Amino acid sequence: MKLISQNKKARHDYFIEETFEAGIQLLGSEIKSIRLGKVNLNDAFVTFRNGEMYVNNMHIAKYDFSNRFNHEETRPRKLLLHHKEIVKLFSKTREQGFTIIALKVYLIEGLCKVEIGLAKGKKDYDKRESLKEKDQQLRMKKSMKNR
Repeated sequence: MKLISQNKKARHDYFIEETFEAGIQLLGSEIKSIRLGKVNLNDAFVTFRNGEMYVNNMHIAKYDFSNRFNHEETRPRKLLLHHKEIVKLFSKTREQGFTIIALKVYLIEGLCKVEIGLAKGKKDYDKRESLKEKDQQLRMKKSMKNR
């Protein structure tokens, strides 16, 4: 597995309840650009249309060596999941406060995969609490290392 891009801000802003691995439908110039690591997931989210899932605002930079038929950088891209998973995620997002966000983009055996997460937004006090816990864990590791 070769990790291409990761949404680090997502785990800070959301509680991730469950994760899924999904394929993604891409154009030729898009996969070439992904292999070069020119992907940004910061504002990527998932929507439902006609019983299918699409990832929006995933920025894939234009491929430099492509011709005039290059791809649009932030177009909606179809996610490839089993129907049961789509129905499950659709029903979960109808609940209060749940959304689906893109967490990682990686390559497995030449295939591009997206890890999506069922997420619930954090409040400001939750974010502060998680930062405190992270700081305490770091201090404990340092003190154990110094002994």
